[in-house]
Amino acid sequence: MFPGQRTYYAEIPAHQYDLDPILSNATPPARTGAECYDRSLTSRRYALVGVAFASIISCCCITIGIVILATHGVSGVIPLMRLSGSMQSSTLPAEILSLVFNLLVTICTESTGFVHSISLRFALISESRLRFNANLRLLTAARGWRNPNGALLNGVMAVLLIISYTSSPISDGSHVISVAVAGFPILLLGVALLLQTVIALSGLRAVTVLTWSSSPFDLTAALIHHMQLTPVPFRCMRGLSKVDTGPSKPSKSQPSAYAAHLSIERVVFSLWLLVIACALWGLVATFALNGVYGYPQYKWTLFPGNNPGLHFLAYSTPNIQWWIGVIVFLAVIQGPMTFGLHCAELVANVIQNENRWRCATSRKGLQTATNPLKASLASPLGLAILVLKPVLHWMFSIAFACQGSGSDATLQNVVLNMNYIQIWNLNLALGIFASLVGLSAMRRPRGPQPVAYGHLQTLANLVDEWSPVMW
Repeated sequence: MFPGQRTYYAEIPAHQYDLDPILSNATPPARTGAECYDRSLTSRRYALVGVAFASIISCCCITIGIVILATHGVSGVIPLMRLSGSMQSSTLPAEILSLVFNLLVTICTESTGFVHSISLRFALISESRLRFNANLRLLTAARGWRNPNGALLNGVMAVLLIISYTSSPISDGSHVISVAVAGFPILLLGVALLLQTVIALSGLRAVTVLTWSSSPFDLTAALIHHMQLTPVPFRCMRGLSKVDTGPSKPSKSQPSAYAAHLSIERVVFSLWLLVIACALWGLVATFALNGVYGYPQYKWTLFPGNNPGLHFLAYSTPNIQWWIGVIVFLAVIQGPMTFGLHCAELVANVIQNENRWRCATSRKGLQTATNPLKASLASPLGLAILVLKPVLHWMFSIAFACQGSGSDATLQNVVLNMNYIQIWNLNLALGIFASLVGLSAMRRPRGPQPVAYGHLQTLANLVDEWSPVMW
């Protein structure tokens, strides 16, 4: 590429891929005099506060873990809650604390994930490879192994995300008088959260952020303003999936996100594979338990209670090898679900982008600048994913729990306990989740307004004049 030469975005055919080099012979527009996009400094403040919170939580976890390991060794724990009476035989306190930990992990990973997605977005823009406003953050990478947004560190981010949910620091038993936090898992959790923060901030330093807004309209306007994107002539009424050139009459029906976006089709397919895999897991656990205990009467409950379970990796006193083996074992099983929930965010973001775009035909029009918190809460599917993500991870921790007993500050008689009733509960929840995502992705927008689904070139072609409010 010669100095001064630019690569411009052009329309892409039928099924839409997220990346690939983009070429266009269109003439670049002149730079506009005034900026017609929102830099969204409010989103920047929210993001930095979230990253600071994640850093504080990670440092606290690391400090607690080091103190436990230094004073009580690898098998050391710190009691969090003293139990008395009938609560000593109940798993409810431990499950509540486990849910709280999952909520904290979700807040931390979502905060660092937002910053990481912003840096990745502009890293792809610098390479003229960004097609959609929303992308699969952990499965999309910039060029270069040493790039903070490259494939290597993106893979590290994916592993760290899985470890964050796998390293559940809650240890409980049915014959103890307290719920305790184990030292090694909480130390590993703190390190995983801290490294995610470092990678996200490193990626941010490597790019120039034009706007912190999650809106495709602000991003498209910013790229046009900085001459990094140019509208293609004679495509002002052609939506995302139309490949013919020249003017077009408005269509009476519009394609769904599932039909127009290839990555969404793959996401929906992978979610149903996850449901099938969980069902097979439940069948194996059911037959195994019936083979061990015969056919006892089980109670269908949310929590394990007194129902028997399968025991794995039992050990009298946990050492470093046992902890590493357990965490790797759980990460392999829990990893696909973590990836599936991460990929489901793409469906929510793409549909949210399209819903905002279709506000242009409403009476109030399309307001390009919105409050970031209000915009995120206005997406039902996005809000459902945000709530269900920690809940589903918590349900997994119930189905496959690390339990132990002991005295004082030492953990003993540890074991992985598989509860088949809770596996079926998780399978039911995953089935409902996959149905919700699939139906949302297959819903076809109404009206003649062409669809864009956050595709930047399509928005540049469809919008004639950029302003804070558009009709």
